[in-house]
Amino acid sequence: MLRLFKKILMTGVVTERVKAPKDDELEQLGIEIKRHIDRKFSGSIAIRQVDVGSCNGCELEIHALNNPFYAIERFGIHFVASPRHADVLLVTGPVSRHMQTALLRTYEATPDPKWVIAAGDCAACGGEFGVSYACCGAVSNVIPVDMVIPGCPPTPLALVKGLLGLIKK
Repeated sequence: MLRLFKKILMTGVVTERVKAPKDDELEQLGIEIKRHIDRKFSGSIAIRQVDVGSCNGCELEIHALNNPFYAIERFGIHFVASPRHADVLLVTGPVSRHMQTALLRTYEATPDPKWVIAAGDCAACGGEFGVSYACCGAVSNVIPVDMVIPGCPPTPLALVKGLLGLIKK
């Protein structure tokens, strides 16, 4: 046990330093998106995230939006459990044939007017899966898409920038 402890002490830290996102950039984006949300949505916007077959890389970045560093709820962006309460559907992954009907039902359950965001390369174009017997490919092959946020996976800042771009339209 002592030998292992000595080895750990002698080796030291071997991982790379994490480059922290610029806090100023996040704050500037947050202030701008809050201003648009206050004007167009009376203070808050509700997002329903839908995974239609992804590897969960995009979901990890989406979950990071709610951690204490990003804390996007302070800007009026909320995630909801039901599509009936959503203004935006945030769809990740290539649409598997098994999830096609579920995605269509979720889209129909979301009240009008609604926006659809395809987040990540798989949702944008089908990624490496494309269209096959088991996969419909891109989200736009199943439902209309208003905004595409590229990346594998897109960073939390890219997600916020994409949402801001959609709200500005």
